[in-house]
Amino acid sequence: MNPIQRAFLKTPIGFVEVTGSEKGICGLCFLDFRVRIHRVPSLLKPCIEQLEEYFAGTRKIFDLPLDLSGTPFQLGIWSELQKIPYGATLSYIGLARRIGHANALRAVGGANRRNPVPIIIPCHRVLGHDGKLVGYAGGLWRKKWLLEHEHAFAQRDLFYMKA
Repeated sequence: MNPIQRAFLKTPIGFVEVTGSEKGICGLCFLDFRVRIHRVPSLLKPCIEQLEEYFAGTRKIFDLPLDLSGTPFQLGIWSELQKIPYGATLSYIGLARRIGHANALRAVGGANRRNPVPIIIPCHRVLGHDGKLVGYAGGLWRKKWLLEHEHAFAQRDLFYMKA
């Protein structure tokens, strides 16, 4: 069994906790409280560095090994989410259609909500069918910040798929 290591990072949208094993990153949690930041384990340094680059606006694609646990359906959704480019968005119905399950909107939303590594797997780039902000486990204010950070509202038509 791989021991889980953890690190904390202060970001413009609050503190985040990153967890990982020797296999890869397995969790990113938004924290609604302050934490004392300790030494970052060497295993998690690439993740922390890439997150810092993302928040500085110099990284658009994450290149990290992931260690995800989920159902085959969830893993499929999370894989598809990684295909949404930086600065672009997709509707839930568009996401459901991409995986060949146009009628599975609730299941798609549930898998999106259970994404264990938000930001790294960009579930914040999924919008309602009318382009409105809906659902985000980290809070809609964080989703809005992330999309504005990526200038997604200005570029939405590059990728957005309406129902």
